[in-house]
Amino acid sequence: MKYLGKISALFLTATVLLTGCGSGNNEKKTSDAGEQKIMEQSFDDSLKGARGTTVTIYGWGGSDQTNNWIDHYLGDKMKKDYDITVKRVGMDIDEVLNNMQNSVQAKEEKGNIDVVWINGENFYTAKENNLLFGPFVDKLPNMDKYVDKNSDEVKYDFGYETEGYEAPFGKAQLVMIYNSDKLQAIKNADDLLKAAKENPGKITYPALPDFTGSAFVRNIVYEKVGYDKLKDIDPKDEKAVREAVKPAMDYLKELKPYLWKEGKTYPTDSTQLDNMFADGTVYFDVSYNPNFASNMVEKGTFPKSTKTCVFDKGTIGNTHFLAIAKNAPNKGGAMVVINEIINFESQNEKYKPDVWGDLPVIDNSKLNDAEKKKIESVKLGSATLPQEELLKKRQPELPADIVPVIEKIWAEEIPGK
Repeated sequence: MKYLGKISALFLTATVLLTGCGSGNNEKKTSDAGEQKIMEQSFDDSLKGARGTTVTIYGWGGSDQTNNWIDHYLGDKMKKDYDITVKRVGMDIDEVLNNMQNSVQAKEEKGNIDVVWINGENFYTAKENNLLFGPFVDKLPNMDKYVDKNSDEVKYDFGYETEGYEAPFGKAQLVMIYNSDKLQAIKNADDLLKAAKENPGKITYPALPDFTGSAFVRNIVYEKVGYDKLKDIDPKDEKAVREAVKPAMDYLKELKPYLWKEGKTYPTDSTQLDNMFADGTVYFDVSYNPNFASNMVEKGTFPKSTKTCVFDKGTIGNTHFLAIAKNAPNKGGAMVVINEIINFESQNEKYKPDVWGDLPVIDNSKLNDAEKKKIESVKLGSATLPQEELLKKRQPELPADIVPVIEKIWAEEIPGK
């Protein structure tokens, strides 16, 4: 998935300044008073005050399916049921965060962002630099009704505690895509190496720091090293990280000569790899959306022989979230919109492969029989693994601050060597 994004150098520089200087006392008191008023309101009061207003949602806009779900399903429902207008603004996360940071730094009482689609290191940085409103999650009725709030995938975001500052939006999980006319299902790293040797030049992965490429490499690290041996390493100790991931880097070096262009170069991003798979240049692809391959088959872009698989030891999964900007002009409306997004009907709708295919964040044990039957009846595409199988083989994400260290090590040791 691309919604995580990367934090720009400008934003990183600015956040240091923010930590050092902060806002003036008068502005802070005014802001705190406004937040306190919202926090003291009941959800029904927020709903009443939000009628007739507009709520902006800022986030990645690179998927037509995602955009359509927000613009039409969600937008139409919010207008019809609550008289709330949803305005989606497609923007890369680094731009969104710079926007938020600039607004706070300018001491604007009201910015232009209500809801922000966010996760991982970007969430951590925004929260640490006081760019987010909250905690607000406990005010949402549907969190209690449909979500397991004690789940690690809700309490933590890439190893960071969410502390009620973001609500779950959907789930992603890495899957391996393959042309079943050319390859067998790949169940582990050794299977992948064997397939590459038997089909030289027909397998590759996106160059890091592409989000999907980075996840693929981390999955190899899990295979060859194990999540438990990495999760507690200090990311500032690069030597320790380098020593820990050495078996994975050794494996990638062994794999490299059999890859597309002998591993001397790599697709720049997952989109390029998708196109290479579509035209038969390679027989292997990777996606963070388990329904992506089926959608591409349905469109006629990928061959009908396309299938997906996950490693026997599992593949990395994460949750993407929704937060509210610190100086959001419509905090009450933002909470109403987010509450509707985690409603069963909304989660079920976006789970449908022809709509979006995003994995739901709802806890199935909290569903009634009719709801369970409804979600079980969602017809999965020809290349999609059942949700039950995916969840059984779901590995947690590493803390976000170790990810760029692994990416740096890969960049120094693998390409162009």
